Amino acid sequence: MGALPEILLPFAEDPGHSALCLDFDGTLSAIVADPVGARPWPGVPALLARLAARFALVAVISGRPPDFLHEVLGSPAGVTLIGLYGLGQVGPDAGSWEPVVAALVDRARAEAPTGIYVEPKGLTLTLHWRHAPETAAWAHEFAAREELGSGLRVHPGRMSLEFRPPLDVDKGTVVRALAQGMRAVAVFGDDLGDLPAFDAVAELGERGVVVARVAVIDAESDDRVAAQSDLVVEGPVGAVTLLEELAQAAAVSG
Repeated sequence: MGALPEILLPFAEDPGHSALCLDFDGTLSAIVADPVGARPWPGVPALLARLAARFALVAVISGRPPDFLHEVLGSPAGVTLIGLYGLGQVGPDAGSWEPVVAALVDRARAEAPTGIYVEPKGLTLTLHWRHAPETAAWAHEFAAREELGSGLRVHPGRMSLEFRPPLDVDKGTVVRALAQGMRAVAVFGDDLGDLPAFDAVAELGERGVVVARVAVIDAESDDRVAAQSDLVVEGPVGAVTLLEELAQAAAVSG
């Protein structure tokens, strides 16, 4: 283990008033060709439980459905798991969009060329073209048309486009709600969907909260993620290693 980066020292020194908000795909798990097969990096569930025993809040905030997060992470003790960017927590306004998403899933499956993976997630739908990069143009054309017709919003991701209900809910709104009363808040993320969370902690920093935005990058990462971060690590192995160092430092200080 290396020395803990200076920006994270306040978290290790005062874990009882610190929050860790972590992405899943690309941060706690490797990016894989088939999203269904994504699994946490070895040892992550136990690591999260160790962190939760020290820190005021440890949350995994993901665009995945909540059931998926509970399945692959095993509901580690004390860890808050929030799926679908928090959409499931905003009440009936979100649920009313399920039939719209279901109809869109049917249209996407009927029209998608070979190589496009249509991933239905209840309140959201993601189109992936990692298996067939040449189909990206189709995905963008389909998304532009359906955004107008369905009323859903389209959000770019890693070789993917995601349709979500047009509600003002994202990782940033979730972080703002979770961070109330915290003296220090860190966000770990790898993709454009994590930037609202980066923005949220930047706002907290302007109000005197200690903050850290950790970009988890690899060769295909969008440059904007690293550009808006305070610290960069290489892939899930870098993120998990840093969290291990943080867990050890907090245990020593405690």
